[in-house]
Amino acid sequence: MILILSVLLALVPLLGVVWIVMYGSVTTVDGLFMSLILLAMSGIVGLNVLLELRKRTSGATSGSGAAKRSSSGASRTVSGQLTQRGRVESVQFYESGVGEPNKSVVSLTDGGSGTRLLVLEGDMRNALPVGQRVEFTFRKESGHNVLVDVDYP
Repeated sequence: MILILSVLLALVPLLGVVWIVMYGSVTTVDGLFMSLILLAMSGIVGLNVLLELRKRTSGATSGSGAAKRSSSGASRTVSGQLTQRGRVESVQFYESGVGEPNKSVVSLTDGGSGTRLLVLEGDMRNALPVGQRVEFTFRKESGHNVLVDVDYP
């Protein structure tokens, strides 16, 4: 529904440009600048439509399954929760401003695959001790990663 509305919002300014050209006011300064403004609006909304279509087609081609493993070492459970495992290298805690949740940046290593950074909501310094091997589950909630479960294998 939003994609259709975006397409309409991309086409309406083009109709305005056609109207300006048909009535011959494109040769005036007002007509020229109005045409440029309408073309810019149409281009911005049209680019948004193209990016949304690209995101939808790339999301549809990815495989689905009960638990999907990505290259970063995360696996997705059936309920949409993500699982990470590895050794905790560091946990940095950052207090946010009023109205924003506090965040912790967790650095994980897993053998030779490099270091992964993960931003979790809240203070994770006690839940994820540095130097400990952990397996934790988190979910995405309103744009933030929220810790659900921690296991120390």
